[in-house]
Amino acid sequence: VQLQASGGGLVQSGGSLRLSCAASGTFGSDNVMGWYRQAPGKQRELVALITNYGTTNYADSVKGRFTISRDNAKNTMYLQMNSLKPEDTAVYYCNVQPRVSGRWFEYWGQGTLVTVSS
Repeated sequence: VQLQASGGGLVQSGGSLRLSCAASGTFGSDNVMGWYRQAPGKQRELVALITNYGTTNYADSVKGRFTISRDNAKNTMYLQMNSLKPEDTAVYYCNVQPRVSGRWFEYWGQGTLVTVSS
């Protein structure tokens, strides 16, 4: 399984960006996809998760501003980020956790840098 994240860039505070994560390879229909981020000098943290059924979960810091979605037919996940703040600056990573025969696996994509200027 390979994950390719894209869509990062430089944006002013209050602006918007849309990240995409394209997954290649087969990993079964029972899975959870997610976005994580890591700011300089900080640990990687969860941003948002979405199951194959469409159930979502968000970090408190992004609730109401970010929206995670997925297109199962295209094996692609998205993160729409609105009202961006300088503290959203980080490298954003996509992740997929498939469950196969009762076992959970985990795959990471390369990061995409989001920089929000004040």
